[in-house]
Amino acid sequence: MPRMDVSELRKRILHALDDARRDAEGRRQHRGDAEKHWDRFLPATAVPLFRQAAAVLKAEGHLFSVHTPASSVRLVSDGSQETYLEVVLDLSEGAPKMLGRLSISRGRGRQSLEEQPIAPDKAVVDITEDDLARFLVTEVPRLIVR
Repeated sequence: MPRMDVSELRKRILHALDDARRDAEGRRQHRGDAEKHWDRFLPATAVPLFRQAAAVLKAEGHLFSVHTPASSVRLVSDGSQETYLEVVLDLSEGAPKMLGRLSISRGRGRQSLEEQPIAPDKAVVDITEDDLARFLVTEVPRLIVR
């Protein structure tokens, strides 16, 4: 049975290590870029847009408040803290994603929670106010009409 030359094995391992280092550096760079974008986008775009949505809902007789817990923004029903629409930056695995979370209280401890990317085909740094507005327009009615 032929055996691989040690120098060939060493070369392959070192090449694989170099590739892994480059991939890790690229992921760190994407994560850093996403965090910088989110740090600007949240206070300048997301929070004001959520406040506008709360004002529109209030004018229509639906009472919602805007909360900003831990680097996110949340449109919360004044009738149930468990009914809300939230936007967060997800850095947990893979490529960074801006996620929307919809939580609806179904009474007596029952709650449904859904999560979806704000703009699935875009990198976080490319997400715009229009993308977030599209998400709000699609999901806000689900908070009201059940």
